[in-house]
Amino acid sequence: MNTTRLAKKASQLRLSAISLAENMRNGSFKSLYRGQGIEFSDVREYLHGDNVRAIDWNVTARMGRAFIKQYEEDRELSVFLILDCSRSMESGLASSRLSQAQEAAALLLLAAEHNSGAIGAVFFDGKIQFSCEPKAGRENSMMILSKLDKLDSITDEEKTDGSVLPNAITGAAKLLKKRSLIFIFSDFRSAKWEKPFAQLAQKNDVIAVKITSPTDSELPNMGTVPFFDPETKKLGIFPTLSKRFKHEWREANMQRTELWKEFCIKHGATPMILSTEDDAALVLSRFFKQKARS
Repeated sequence: MNTTRLAKKASQLRLSAISLAENMRNGSFKSLYRGQGIEFSDVREYLHGDNVRAIDWNVTARMGRAFIKQYEEDRELSVFLILDCSRSMESGLASSRLSQAQEAAALLLLAAEHNSGAIGAVFFDGKIQFSCEPKAGRENSMMILSKLDKLDSITDEEKTDGSVLPNAITGAAKLLKKRSLIFIFSDFRSAKWEKPFAQLAQKNDVIAVKITSPTDSELPNMGTVPFFDPETKKLGIFPTLSKRFKHEWREANMQRTELWKEFCIKHGATPMILSTEDDAALVLSRFFKQKARS
């Protein structure tokens, strides 16, 4: 895949993104941010007829006269993308996990831009490759889209082994100034991400998008196949014709996935499965429609 893959699909992506943006406006964001529609702005002196429940008692006690809190409606929703471009994301069949994550992230970015929202991002492998705090405006969204488009063209010299998912999550938390809608695109093949993930989900609406491939659960019948793990550099032998091995492979994947889902839900995040075989626009559209109904 060349470095202009997303650029070439820009028109198609924009059409799909407009539909996503409409689903967001039609209640998805409202349901995700129930009770978060206004933000504290300032205080002013109490006037006759003001709602006494708005009195700021701390300021009132300090000043010796009554003050009330003022709020302003928060119309801009901040969307933040955390995307894994480590070596394990390069795997897949018809398309790679990274390609699917790129396309889904591009759709969300363009939908957020269409809604005039602020957009920020962190992209990582064994190090942080790119990060920016949320900003509104076409110039910022096009800059992020350009960085996103170039992720799969990072050379071996530029790519770092491993995955710094916990660092990316911690870094994202530091960049966010207010409650945000956060999408994490990863295969979650990393260690020690759970604690920063749980902390991030306490203050934000986190959607954990696990990028999967059909081979995660079903291996093709290819005989005895050598397997190389790009993250750990370990080499193994898979007896893909063995029914027992294939059963254990499938069961192990199901168990990992269920534990991952349970962890996300326990800490207030929303788990989502996105296969390399899926239509990313369709899966995201269904997600927002479901959120709008909840």
